[in-house]
Amino acid sequence: MALKLADYKTDVHNDWCPGCGDFGIVNAIQMALAEMGIPRHKAALFSGIGCSGKTSHFVNVYGIHTLHGRVLTFAQGAKLANPGMTVLAAGGDGDGLGIGAGHFVAAGRRNIDMTYIIFDNGVYGLTKGQASPTLKLGEKTKSLPTPNTNYNVNPIGLAVASGFTFVARGYSYDVRHLKDLIIAAVKHKGLAFLDVLQPCPTYNDINTRDWYSGADIKEAQERHSRIYKLEDTGYEPVVHYSSEAELNEKLSQALIKSLEWGNKIPIGIFYKNELITPYSGRIEDKIPNYVENPPSDQIISRNGKPTTDVTNLLDSLEV
Repeated sequence: MALKLADYKTDVHNDWCPGCGDFGIVNAIQMALAEMGIPRHKAALFSGIGCSGKTSHFVNVYGIHTLHGRVLTFAQGAKLANPGMTVLAAGGDGDGLGIGAGHFVAAGRRNIDMTYIIFDNGVYGLTKGQASPTLKLGEKTKSLPTPNTNYNVNPIGLAVASGFTFVARGYSYDVRHLKDLIIAAVKHKGLAFLDVLQPCPTYNDINTRDWYSGADIKEAQERHSRIYKLEDTGYEPVVHYSSEAELNEKLSQALIKSLEWGNKIPIGIFYKNELITPYSGRIEDKIPNYVENPPSDQIISRNGKPTTDVTNLLDSLEV
């Protein structure tokens, strides 16, 4: 029987603040899984700490609520153990680009076939609105006693520099476009990163829904949204050939586009490269039957007793 959108929703009470962009992101995840028809037992969603950490409670697939800044380590481990699973990781900008920044960079080097979604609102929403790594220098939200004293992290630029092979940005109030980006990220053969801009109506009174929609902008007396789609401009993110020249060109244009902010903010796919071998392929070079006989399918015990005798190994370590 074909799965419906309702099949990917849970009955867990959602206590996010009214107007929070998290709602749109969760809806987009559910819509993407339903449209792709991914069986619920073949998908796993890992989440970190913060408001976004509750995401794994609201999507009816395997859900794992992990530790602060460590969501990528759990998710990568699951994908390595069971390469047949569709694995998504979700976390906030503070979770992933603050305490989790080291894991973010290390993940890019591996290119494991999974998707990482960051909920990006510029504040630590769950702990009362402190400045997150993506809040711009000098900005003062209503939750800060003084303007932010730190320069901001560029999530798109960091992902490109770290080696992610699919890098995109979405907007939580454009749910259908975000759903399409999630589908593209999941289908990508390699490590996909999706930075999702979202308002925090409780603590960030700068980057609000009205601000993103351009309520304060008037050009020729006409209001226009700050958000625009890269695909509408003829932008081409895909690396087609393994030449160093083309690779550098695509990386450079993605970095340049990632710096656009203010009255024009691009969303869409910034960079896509499927010519780089996913991590599973590198493992298969050493273990040819890795995908056919992954760790998750291997028997490690029978009748409560381990199938492997490590006595000799332990004896060798005895001092």
